[in-house]
Amino acid sequence: MSSKAHKVAQYLLNADAVKLNPENPFTWASGISAPIYCDNRRILSYPDERSKIKNLLADTAKKSFPETEIIAGVATAGIPHGVLLADCMDLPFIYVRSGAKGHGMKSRIEGRVIPGKKVLVVEDLVSTGMSCLDAVQALRKAGFAVEGVIALFTYQLDEAAENFDRENCRLVTLSDYGTLIDVALQSKKIREEDLESLREWRKSPKNWKK
Repeated sequence: MSSKAHKVAQYLLNADAVKLNPENPFTWASGISAPIYCDNRRILSYPDERSKIKNLLADTAKKSFPETEIIAGVATAGIPHGVLLADCMDLPFIYVRSGAKGHGMKSRIEGRVIPGKKVLVVEDLVSTGMSCLDAVQALRKAGFAVEGVIALFTYQLDEAAENFDRENCRLVTLSDYGTLIDVALQSKKIREEDLESLREWRKSPKNWKK
């Protein structure tokens, strides 16, 4: 586990972007019952954490995807982090809607579309990966060369790894579920007796019970 992953996990906890509660789990939109809920948009309200994450995001993007020419945010939560990254790297920014507009140009991709350009997709967090991979498919269809996906956080679900492998798309994240649990324990956000339940959830989210 890198010090970067630990730092980002702490920033997320500082901003109350992550809530952990194995005794009273959350229900995701997908219907999955989970002991964790993450809303990285909260980071935007904390200037210090926002700035630190922006810089780490830029450093990671430059090292992992050095040929990037355009930054693409995934609507909606990936847009602000994508804008911050594009500004930090002095690169053009575009974003991908979940679906084409029903009016005007009926665009799915907002911004200047330049086929052949190398684009890096930005997402706030990855669960199964389906939303950002849908954006990846839209960008490829429009003629972009997708370098990969960069995200602040991943739940480390096996399903996500399988989905990214199937789409032949590289995923790089600043932090992850395992690291977050360790940092949360050190920060006394969770109890030692919560660990087993939290770890069991990641192994089989659909079958997990509190």
